[in-house]
Amino acid sequence: MREAYYCTVKELNDSGKENILDQFKSNMHLIYSSPATLAFNSPGAEGFGVKRAGLAIPDSIMLIVAPGCCGRNTSLISSMREYDNRFFYLMMDETDIVTGRHLKKIPKAVEEVCAGLEKKPSVVMICITCVDALLGTDMERVCRKAEERAGLPVRPCYMYALTREGRKPPMVHVRQSLYSLLEPAKKKGNVVNLLGFFSPLVDDCELYELLHSAGIKTIHEISRCRDFDEYKTMAEANFNLVLHQEARAAAEDFHERLKIPFIELRRLYQTDKIENQYQAFGSVLGVAFDTDAYRREAEQAVEHFRKVRPDASFAVGECMNGDPFEMALALLKYGFKVPEIYGTITIENFVYMKHIAELSPDTKVFSNMEPTMLYYDPKKSGVNITIGKDALYYHQGCPGIMWNQDEQPFGFAGVRRLFEALKEVAE
Repeated sequence: MREAYYCTVKELNDSGKENILDQFKSNMHLIYSSPATLAFNSPGAEGFGVKRAGLAIPDSIMLIVAPGCCGRNTSLISSMREYDNRFFYLMMDETDIVTGRHLKKIPKAVEEVCAGLEKKPSVVMICITCVDALLGTDMERVCRKAEERAGLPVRPCYMYALTREGRKPPMVHVRQSLYSLLEPAKKKGNVVNLLGFFSPLVDDCELYELLHSAGIKTIHEISRCRDFDEYKTMAEANFNLVLHQEARAAAEDFHERLKIPFIELRRLYQTDKIENQYQAFGSVLGVAFDTDAYRREAEQAVEHFRKVRPDASFAVGECMNGDPFEMALALLKYGFKVPEIYGTITIENFVYMKHIAELSPDTKVFSNMEPTMLYYDPKKSGVNITIGKDALYYHQGCPGIMWNQDEQPFGFAGVRRLFEALKEVAE
């Protein structure tokens, strides 16, 4: 009988970050697009895939240049009320694909779309697919032609699944495009930008209060900008806070073009590491952050959950707001069991892999997109609660949370909210 392929954390840690097995590299085998992976491994990805992320700039619109099979994946997103009249399509036929003649149509299409709108958009995002990746399209040049014709900014947005494992994956590039419209401006010492997410942090995140206590008056997030004029004031920031590693390239552009330096903070679920990170951040700013109350609330939420489910045995998925390996390590340090993790392994994960191997060497690691996941059997897992949409799919009889909401959990507030949500489903 065939079984789903897995490795224990100890085996992965022993093999080392330079020898990641092919089964955990999605570009080395066929992709199994189960319901567990479709949420994040398809052009119509839930949450913020390339298409939805590309419209984070206020008053922007998007022209999707694609064959019908790719464009139709946007139907769910375009039906959302906040995206009314923001998605437009230029359909490619077989002749376009063979000859590339569609490239001459794009500037005219952009002009026609803008002329038909009551309000002039701030920018037109041109979303292209793997077809143009294979054709080698110079999209920057096409966008310049479209700008000349339409008289407004036009930026590329690459929905290239082929480059996901490359130097600049689609979600890295789209973050750069989002901030490329900002022009140099006079800096203000009490302004900071939060970079990394396409939606805001949860309203009760302590990071806001900590920044205010350090003398920061204005905190910009692209998702909270009410209009294009407010978006442009992000160029006035004294520094940027990078909250997701995929925004590093965008932050480097800020530094090079606008002379705005950046500091990186990670989303963590280990309260001791969150504390250390805040204190290190405070030392850079020359202040001492008082985080005791926030940490106490987070750890109380952990204890309240423990009273309800002291026997909690987790399956941790990757389709959620967090790093599955960091979250698994946090759960183990809190005294819970983690028999299974589903995740795409990168070099960065080995920071956590080493410590997981010390606490739970037999934890099994599965790759969601490995074809043998067809044979996954939850009866052998020992799991009784799950985190992540993919983990919920594999363990449909267990209580669990998707934990992939738009508003982003972060810091102690993220830990507190996580365990409050777990306690609610466990009860």
